[in-house]
Amino acid sequence: MGLNRFTGYIPVSLGNATRLTILDFCLNNFSGSMPMNLGGLKGLEQLSVETNQLVSENDEEFTFITSLMNCSDLQVLALDRNLFTGKLPNSIANLSTKLTELWLGENQFFGAIPSGIENLANLILLDLGHNLLTGTIPIYLMKLRRLQALYMVENKLSGQIPISLGNLTQLHHLDLSRNYLRGSIPSSLGYCRLLQYLHLNDNNLNGTIPENVLNIPTLLELDMSMNSLSGSLPLDICKSKSLIALTIFNNRLSGEIPNSLGTCVNLGVLYMQGNLFHGSIPPSLSALVALQVLDLSYNNLTGSIPRDLANLSFLRYLNLSFNNLEGEVIENGIFQNASAVSICGNNKLCGGISELQLPKCSKQDLKKQERPHSRKEIILVVVAVVLFLFLLLLCFFVIRSKKLREKISFTSFKKESFLRITYGELLRATNGFSLANLIGVGSYSSVYKGILSHMETIVAIKVLRLQQRRASKSFSVECMVLRSIRHRNIVRILTVCSSLDFSGNDFKALVLEYMPNGSLDSWLHSSTNGDERLQLKSLSFVQRLNVAIDIACALDYLHNHCEAPIIHCDLKPSNVLLDEDMVAHVGDFGLARILSKDFNYSQSQTNSLTIRGTIGYVAPEYGTGAITSTSGDVYSYGIVLLEMLTGKRPSDDMFENNLSLHQFAKMALPERVMEIIDHGLLSEEIEIIGHSENSDNIRSKMQEALISLVEIGVSCSHESPKKRMEMKDVVIEMQKVKGFYLRPIGLKDSVSRKRRNEQYSSSCLPEETRNTPEEDLPEEASNPLEEVPPEEARNAPEEILSKRHETLLKRLLPKRQVMLLKRHVTLLKRFLLKRQVTLMKMFLLKRHITLLQLW
Repeated sequence: MGLNRFTGYIPVSLGNATRLTILDFCLNNFSGSMPMNLGGLKGLEQLSVETNQLVSENDEEFTFITSLMNCSDLQVLALDRNLFTGKLPNSIANLSTKLTELWLGENQFFGAIPSGIENLANLILLDLGHNLLTGTIPIYLMKLRRLQALYMVENKLSGQIPISLGNLTQLHHLDLSRNYLRGSIPSSLGYCRLLQYLHLNDNNLNGTIPENVLNIPTLLELDMSMNSLSGSLPLDICKSKSLIALTIFNNRLSGEIPNSLGTCVNLGVLYMQGNLFHGSIPPSLSALVALQVLDLSYNNLTGSIPRDLANLSFLRYLNLSFNNLEGEVIENGIFQNASAVSICGNNKLCGGISELQLPKCSKQDLKKQERPHSRKEIILVVVAVVLFLFLLLLCFFVIRSKKLREKISFTSFKKESFLRITYGELLRATNGFSLANLIGVGSYSSVYKGILSHMETIVAIKVLRLQQRRASKSFSVECMVLRSIRHRNIVRILTVCSSLDFSGNDFKALVLEYMPNGSLDSWLHSSTNGDERLQLKSLSFVQRLNVAIDIACALDYLHNHCEAPIIHCDLKPSNVLLDEDMVAHVGDFGLARILSKDFNYSQSQTNSLTIRGTIGYVAPEYGTGAITSTSGDVYSYGIVLLEMLTGKRPSDDMFENNLSLHQFAKMALPERVMEIIDHGLLSEEIEIIGHSENSDNIRSKMQEALISLVEIGVSCSHESPKKRMEMKDVVIEMQKVKGFYLRPIGLKDSVSRKRRNEQYSSSCLPEETRNTPEEDLPEEASNPLEEVPPEEARNAPEEILSKRHETLLKRLLPKRQVMLLKRHVTLLKRFLLKRQVTLMKMFLLKRHITLLQLW
């Protein structure tokens, strides 16, 4: 029931629903206190009420936690972003030992952190941030050896950072910022070799920055600003090549800025203002090609501004104010934009653009600026450049050799790698993420249409809204799934971007192939979607049949042909996209699950989510807490298939009083099926049938095909998972229906060139394992075509074409089938007479004969 606008109290009667396993009321407007009888739900595995207006039973102690001591299967408890108050009771120790996530942040809890937390040995995530907690950080947290994320930001904690935190070697996130912590930063944090985000800012810490903390290889963000740290930075500051943001402003750090900072090739944000740094600005900073923000203001820096800083194409903010810099300010690069550059408080600077209001440089200043470098300086620069290039070359060969050794599922992934792309490039590609480029909005993301300059192609850019707490998890899951799969009916990922925007905020996006024909939903319900481009269009029966087969092939591949089975968990028409040839591609894997025994932080986060999907498409067993399985996707497929046939959404107003789309279709079988079929479905086929000499027979065949499809949809959407078909069987049955409908009757399959010569045996395999259809055809199926010159086929009158066509068909099949073939040729002639002959290409004849050969 999350992500709605419910108000009022959470019903006490829920305590009687003893078989509940998942209870999710997040992102609503519930008020009042939590029902104390929820502790009677002994099978409860997840309780999520975050982001509401809930309050405590009393202001002294938060007793609701005590009421949950009998929920022995509880794994996720999310109470964050409410108005809960009181002390956290020590009875928290009696919570389930299976608990992996405890979210208590953004409330008004006060008092000390209870010692009972040490009993929750399986905790992976602990969020106590944004409260009023006091006292010290408990030493016993070291017992939580599986902890991967610890948030204590913005409390009133005091004392020192415990050395024992270094024992939490699985930590990925550690945020102790905005407290009253004092003392030095323990060097033991350097033992957390998986740490990615370390935030210790806004405290009273002193001493030096431990060198081994700076050397954590996985570190992405380091924030130690607003403290009293002193000493100089290590000469070899950038052993962590993955560092994206270094924030150390407003401390008492001194010494020269290390030249080695220029080797942090991924660094995008560098805040060093408000310290005591002296010496010149290292020229090596111009090697930070990804740098977007550089602030060195309020230090004691001297010398001139390195001219090569103008070559940093992604630099959007440069603050060098209030130092002792001198010499000429250049007029290119970022220095052309006065609003992006601040250099005030440097009285010896001159030149620059007029908006900077600097005095003109005298000849003496120019000579001083242009004086040749000493031999010693030149040697140092040359040596540094050579070493830097050598390191880059070494890294290139190491990475390349590692990639060659990796075992990859498909050969195409051995030959290609993702392009590196930056926030700035995506910003330009979408015209600043303008509304004109917005083509879709989801729960966790917005999708923009854009043109990447270096690829010169239109792409879809899916930008995650990271203010949604689960958006980052969705991004991780989608990357993990899409990087390991490749299939012609699955949306292809081109690259990803995980960086910072120009304000220093996290930014994550996926770049996907663009689907010009939009979503299946927009075609099925064009009259209600308001898309003017689709108002006069609808999908024919053959097109819907092909799309349904495409979706089935994609699911069959995910379930049965991947290294580990993948469950999509959110199949619906809006997640099925159509390319320029109307070939369907399944997309949006943000809720997908990989059925693997491997365990890590990102997967645990994903696995603990409620399988939300979309109401109407989610398998009913998920509502009772059933384990995610491939049969859930089969159910969703059955609903989508019935929606394609009837034109009705499962959430249609007519489906009430226990009537569902499944039951609606089931009751129509078999005699009344034609009554429930979408009226726009057969538009193109009916036009052809009307010109046929055997229209009654064709209509009968069409009705049989539709009955078979409805039966498949009803079978897939059966309430019992055990009675549903498997996707591999669905593909076979769908292909049989297509063969039954198309080939004996002779109706065309003219949806796209991609579909010509499809064969049942290879239709659902990955692209890399498919055989070229022409290679598998018998020789007699292709040789007759060589007798028809391409130029003659394009320009001959339709009578000559049809005679040659008939002659060729007679050569291929026995005489007893000539009558059926003549009917087929008659239909083809009428098809040709309705169109310009010049549109008749050789591939149409070839496809026609191939289909008959297979029949």
